[in-house]
Parts: sequence; C-alpha cells; structure tokens
Amino acid sequence: MPGSPRADNRPPYARIAGHYRALMDSGELSPGDLLPSIRALAGQWEVSTATADRAMKLLRDEGLVQGIPGVGTEVMARPMSLTSGSERHDRSSRTQSSWGVGEKSSGHAAGIEAAPQDVAQALGIDPGDDVIRRSRVYRDTHGIVAHSTSWIPAEFAHVLPELARDERLKGGLSLDLIARATGRQATQRVDEETARIATAQDLELLELGANTVAAILVLTARFLDADGQLLEYGVDLGAPGRTRRTASEVRR
Repeated sequence: MPGSPRADNRPPYARIAGHYRALMDSGELSPGDLLPSIRALAGQWEVSTATADRAMKLLRDEGLVQGIPGVGTEVMARPMSLTSGSERHDRSSRTQSSWGVGEKSSGHAAGIEAAPQDVAQALGIDPGDDVIRRSRVYRDTHGIVAHSTSWIPAEFAHVLPELARDERLKGGLSLDLIARATGRQATQRVDEETARIATAQDLELLELGANTVAAILVLTARFLDADGQLLEYGVDLGAPGRTRRTASEVRR
C-alpha cells in the first residue's frame, strides 16, 4: 500500500487523493499520464472499489484529472494557482515555510512609510502616520504568482527592528516573530477578495507593461489579536491568469 497510513488520520479516499495530488505537485505525474484503474487502486490501497472511485471523484472535482471512457483517468494540465497571504500563514504554521510547491520569493523590501488612505483605514490610524511596509514577490515556474505587501503597526519596529529591514525574515513570518517577542498572537483573521482592472501601480508591481489591460484579484487579510487589535494587514495582488481554488468537505 502506498503512503504511510499510520501517520495519516484522513479517511482512506482522502489519503489516496492526497498521494496522487502530491505526485502531480512534484512533477512525477504530468498532464496526459494515466492513473491506475479503479480496480487496481482498490487492490494497491486495500480498499473497496467504491472508496477508490471516491478518491478519483475528489481529484476530478478539483479539476486535476478527467475520466476518459474506455481509457482511464488522465492527469490534466494544472491551472496556474494563486495562493493568498492567509494560506501562506497557515502553511508556515504547518511546514515552517510560506512557499507553495515550486514557489520562491524575491525582492524583499521593507521600511517605515507614511500610511496610505486605505492602509490607515485598515489599521485604524490616520493617513500619513508611520507604518511598517514589507513587500516581496512570489514566483513559480510560470512566473509571478503575486506581489505581497504586509502593513504592520510601527510600534513593532521598537521590539523587532528587523521588520523594517530589506531582508527576508528569519525564524518565520512577521506574525510569528511578533507573537514570540510580545506574546500577542493572531486569533482572528478577516479575508476579503476583490477583482479589479490593474492600475498603473499594480502593473509596475507585477512587472507588466504599462499599456497592459488585465483583470487581477486582490486578496486582503486582517490579522487581529485576542483583544481585537490589528497585528498585520496583508495585501496580495494576484498576477493575471492565475486561478484561485479552494476545496472543502461538505458535511451533512
């Protein structure tokens, strides 16, 4: 049986789907490759054919594979994915890295700036007040995934001066460092997604030509502590052509 079921408490169908999803993420399975038949999967994983079929249905619902009558289950070309800052925070908590499969970050820049109107409103300060701005670009094999900016109250620069330095943080994300230094942890997160035509500034940040006309997805996340005080306001500009996808179990 593939995998390590003793270390994985997910239902069998989810383990099977996760195994093949990981093979697709790593490149071991490429578009056009065929997965084992339902009968073969059931034998390999020592499950019923109904369980094996449910695993393949999950992958089909996620748009990762398609069933071809008389042929089998084929791996489909993966859409260029877009992950949010919230998902990177969750991933960092699990794996100690905010990068997705095949991702890297570059162009790390930071400093203390005057808060723009929208940022001041999100942080509950006056426009022009000092605020820490941290930015970086996430890339994968297809190019830019997103330009990501974290806006952090300036008070944290006193206990964590590295937040305002032009370098990649060590020891976790900014929220991890803030929690360790101050004891204030993010206990609530408010996510919003908005589509818009890219502005001139958006195009520059996403390294697109000035005459480009493109729709982009803007993902924002407000992280608050137990007292409802904002610790960080994150803004991700998704590159054009990226697909935002989430999946969850439907409970009855």
